Amino acid sequence: MPRQSLRIAIIGAGIGGLTAAACLRRIGFDVRIFEQARGFTRLGAGIQQAPNAIRVLYGLGLREQLLAQAFQPDSNDSRDYDTGALTNSLPLGDTVRAKHGVPYFLMHRGDLHAMLAELVPSEIIRLNHKLAGIDHNQDSSVRLTFTNGETAQADVVIGADGVHSVVREAMLGAEAPRFTGRVAYRTVFPTRLLNGLEVYPCIKWWGPDRHIVSYFVNPRRDELYFVTSTPEPEFAIESWSAKGDLAMLRAAYDTFHPQVRAILAACPDVHKWALVERDPLPRWVEGNVALLGDACHPMTPYMAQGASTSIEDGAVLSRCLDRVDRDGVHQALLRYEATRKPRTSRIQTTSAQNTWLKTPHDADWVYGYDAWTVPLANAG
Repeated sequence: MPRQSLRIAIIGAGIGGLTAAACLRRIGFDVRIFEQARGFTRLGAGIQQAPNAIRVLYGLGLREQLLAQAFQPDSNDSRDYDTGALTNSLPLGDTVRAKHGVPYFLMHRGDLHAMLAELVPSEIIRLNHKLAGIDHNQDSSVRLTFTNGETAQADVVIGADGVHSVVREAMLGAEAPRFTGRVAYRTVFPTRLLNGLEVYPCIKWWGPDRHIVSYFVNPRRDELYFVTSTPEPEFAIESWSAKGDLAMLRAAYDTFHPQVRAILAACPDVHKWALVERDPLPRWVEGNVALLGDACHPMTPYMAQGASTSIEDGAVLSRCLDRVDRDGVHQALLRYEATRKPRTSRIQTTSAQNTWLKTPHDADWVYGYDAWTVPLANAG
């Protein structure tokens, strides 16, 4: 039974929404999640989870699952695109565990999503619920309407509905993100298709105007993920599921190192999506409604911190709402924004520069963050 009185609705059952739900349920809140999809799929994508995210995931009880299913690289290497010359090697493995107390994990995005989904009862997730409207009631509660005709009432609404957030648009109006003229090709495929070729476990190949990242996504090393940033100004579809042309992809990297060309020759299928830029939002909160994750701080993938910062959001949000009654919700949400926005804005800006770890960097300001203990800011 819920131990805290607020009814909380989360819009979106992605990594950020599920993390927020798990964090809020952990302290006794009544949570409902509304997801527009009809079901979940294991889309072919990898994900990096640095210590700043792992602290939250360990706090939610996922330590054993992560150790069993995720890959722990010894380093994150950067190499020149054609010669293969090493430009930087960030020690991970034992080094990052000794420094930060938790590992750095590489894994399949679908595996992490499944772990988080296991933390919340399936009956609190309402699938096939695409948000159509939000109305603020006079008593500070919020009425939600969905395109399937259903409605719901909540004391708090969290918009974790991604880059195309309906909640954000209701709060701030329609947004026109800037297309960078670049696309990301990505896929996960079995390493047996490499026919015995040994590849670097975690690497980014830096070209003059493009790059490719690849890494293993499980301890067995039987699946390899890669993702690119490739100039392609004529493509502007911001989608996670659009298919890419393998011949076009291979031609775009035909001057890269033989290992890169072998990986691209072996992969059987690829997706691509447009890379866009968005400026930090002026605000995340309206009444008892707040944004979370990609809905408020979508970022280019060059620091591998999009999901990690969403995970941090969930932990900090739960701390801000803990033991708050309805009259205190708005101030609690403003406190959440004040605590999180400076960090996510800095990461957004840094990621957009696409220089992260090409040469030696201080990564501790990112990896050393602990969402469970970071001081909460004043609401202003």
